[in-house]
Amino acid sequence: MSFVIAAPDQASLPVAGSADRFPVRRIYCIGRNYADHAREMGGSPDREPPFFFCKPADAAFAVTGEAPVGWPYPTITTDLHHEIELVAAIGRGGRDIDVADALDHVWGYGVGLDMTRRDLQGQMKAQGRSWEIGKAFDHAAPISALRPASDTGHPAAGEIWLDVNGARRQSGDLSDMIWSVAEAVAGLSRYFELKPGDLLMTGTPAGVGAVSRGDVLSGGVAGVATLAVKIV
Repeated sequence: MSFVIAAPDQASLPVAGSADRFPVRRIYCIGRNYADHAREMGGSPDREPPFFFCKPADAAFAVTGEAPVGWPYPTITTDLHHEIELVAAIGRGGRDIDVADALDHVWGYGVGLDMTRRDLQGQMKAQGRSWEIGKAFDHAAPISALRPASDTGHPAAGEIWLDVNGARRQSGDLSDMIWSVAEAVAGLSRYFELKPGDLLMTGTPAGVGAVSRGDVLSGGVAGVATLAVKIV
């Protein structure tokens, strides 16, 4: 039996206020980038250098509009957690980028959720195995429409928050990040050659917790974007 393999659709996210789409090449995430979250996850912000993990490009799940968008509860988990994050979109590639030049490589910003199958992640940690299975499932990265840095500037401070069913769960400020966007981009470029279309999820403040079907998650980053999803 012969097969015709069609090229997969290009993963992309909408650009706010435009019919344009931002093509997504890779989704990188930085772990434990807020001191209070590092502590709640059992880490030490005073000792740990930045570390990174990935989600597949097609894990990007576009969230637009003010009404909550239906988002499917993932398989093989009973402990699904939310993590609200500033997302930086790379517009110019490079490797071994200097911190002083790093923001020149950032095209724009959005807000996203690093959704996590915490039970599976915990099982993998306990066995000393990669915990990608807890982070890289289908639709694991709900992300707002992106806005160019020419509109938002390069935010170094500003409130980041998440509400679940109208109750505040996460609250912090971008200035609380251990590694700034520029430092994170520069650090990431030591490990990978960055290219246009890459996204960097920049970490989450404390307050991560479990959510269930029917819950409405709404959050944002001041001056950048908001998003709202209903878990179905």
